[in-house]
Amino acid sequence: MKLPPLNALRVFDAAARHQAFGKAAEELHVTHGAVSRQVRLLEDSLGLALFERRNRGVFLTDPGRQLFDLTRALFEQLAVGLAKLSPPAADAPLVLSCEPTIAMMWLIPRLPEFQRIHPGVQVHLYAAGGPLDFAAQGVDVALRRNDFEWDAALHAERVCEEWTGPVCRPGLSEAATADPAGDAWGGAPALGSATRPQAWRQWSQASGMKPPRRAGPVYEHFYLSLQAAAAGLGVAIGSALMACDAVRDRRLAAPCGFVRDGSAYFLLSPRPCAEDPRAAAFLGWLRREAAASLREAGAAGAGPDQSVVS
Repeated sequence: MKLPPLNALRVFDAAARHQAFGKAAEELHVTHGAVSRQVRLLEDSLGLALFERRNRGVFLTDPGRQLFDLTRALFEQLAVGLAKLSPPAADAPLVLSCEPTIAMMWLIPRLPEFQRIHPGVQVHLYAAGGPLDFAAQGVDVALRRNDFEWDAALHAERVCEEWTGPVCRPGLSEAATADPAGDAWGGAPALGSATRPQAWRQWSQASGMKPPRRAGPVYEHFYLSLQAAAAGLGVAIGSALMACDAVRDRRLAAPCGFVRDGSAYFLLSPRPCAEDPRAAAFLGWLRREAAASLREAGAAGAGPDQSVVS
């Protein structure tokens, strides 16, 4: 079978990813009509309807979904391969994608120290979580927790383990006892997070302790639940990395300490960090800072993790 035009596949991939021709047109810097024509060309070439057009919207058909699985894998592998062929300029900024909560509550306050130690490496921060397209978003490295599956072609350097524990306003923590197996929280509710729905269950299994008996609100993002805890609205599960500064400054208390939750943070990149001096410097600094923060938070046994997986 003759392969369809590569440009038509690229346009289809963007339209399928956005589920909208207009947004695909914006990404590709072409007109809505150009996207529509390329998709129609591809449909005619394959003899298949790839989108169902209704109510001013477009929806992938079953063949469209199957083709999208192929194009997504194809362009991801192409992006990784091209990145390996073109080493970045030594003075180019290091573009980092980082999960929003850890970026706001831990990384950003420490970046000035990295810039002091490495004045020649400028870090441009892009706040995002989960999977990402390194080439399309212009990202060099990504700090992620391993709560999703990433492309096996990516290189992953372990930074540190994740440690979690209940955190609350310091005044509220005085109600906690050395054995929080009962309702040791003075009736304060357990605050939840939609981005970590199993956090309380995982902490309870890892620590052998029970959460507050009363369930509280579930916040859309992890950092919102931590802010709510600091405001005295209840008890949240906090990451030792994200809570360490607030605990040190007594904006939060961690009356039960922190335990490993089984997950870890990794620095992901299309090429080995050792091949990019900027990424290598950032990775080494990141590991040292994470280890220091975990020790400060009382995460017993925490130390610099050795590199790992690629």
